[in-house]
Amino acid sequence: MKKTILSGMRPTGKLHLGNLEGALRQWIALQDEYNCFWMIADWHALTTGYENAREIKDNVIQVAVDFLSAGLDPEKSAIFRQSAVKEHAELHLLFSMITPTPWLIRNPTIKEQAREMGLIGGEGEEEMVKINYGLLGYPVLQAADILIYKADFVPVGKDQLSHLEITREIARRFNYLYKPIFPEPQPIIGEYPLILGIDGRKMSKSYDNCIFISDSPDVIRRKIANMFTDPQRIYRSDPGHPEECPVFLYQQIYNQSASAQIKEDCKNAKIGCVDCKRICAEALIERLAPIRAKREELERTPSLLTEILQEGARKAREVASRTMEEVREAIGAW
Repeated sequence: MKKTILSGMRPTGKLHLGNLEGALRQWIALQDEYNCFWMIADWHALTTGYENAREIKDNVIQVAVDFLSAGLDPEKSAIFRQSAVKEHAELHLLFSMITPTPWLIRNPTIKEQAREMGLIGGEGEEEMVKINYGLLGYPVLQAADILIYKADFVPVGKDQLSHLEITREIARRFNYLYKPIFPEPQPIIGEYPLILGIDGRKMSKSYDNCIFISDSPDVIRRKIANMFTDPQRIYRSDPGHPEECPVFLYQQIYNQSASAQIKEDCKNAKIGCVDCKRICAEALIERLAPIRAKREELERTPSLLTEILQEGARKAREVASRTMEEVREAIGAW
């Protein structure tokens, strides 16, 4: 019997190369081996985007198209919108009754996110009272998302390990208080390449430095042409330091067969940054061509996309409703 996996992404807009290499590639590889639930986490998007809630609906569609274009298969997995499965909200409510507040206040990932957003300024736990409950309680809803499918594994980055530990703690607490229903899910941590944005920082929509997997060839060429390169290489005749160049990182991922030669030519000043960027852009365009073609096909058939999300929600609700029947019986209040 296949083990179960749950993971998801917040619909904050079209997906970029960091999403593709940091998560989607791994998800695609896992869907043949596991019983997979891939969630578009629109309720989670409200934790930091409640002021722009009207954008979420359109963003859900964009993320769904990117999921399918990249290679997630609705025949092998359930691809669904979180809010279409109301059982998530019910389990979140019940988990919130048994989750001690200090577990949330001490969460380092929430603290870091709140600092990045400018919601808090210091390190102390007293700062956490300044943020909204939705953000503070993010890990409780996340625990409900995972445990309602009795997920055995969750693909996560290292920055999400603290959230997953809270999920296990909530599972243990529920199992102890009521009945052993939930497994304690374990992480699947892949070796993700760090995808830098065009400004040399981590690729992020908040930094406006992204290359989106749906970008046209002309847009990709323009963005790559504007990328930061080796800061120590001032003149074309200067030897390069490819290990410190974001463009060379792209060469290693998207132009592997030529990357060794490009590295050598860069170090010996046989190739300049302009030519390196041109080669990189064309390699990236070629690698993304199948994704772009699939996206265009899906955009021509919006009814198919609706059907896929509805069928994914049906599959998810089937499992979630069974779990909630067990939960209600275990608590015994109804």
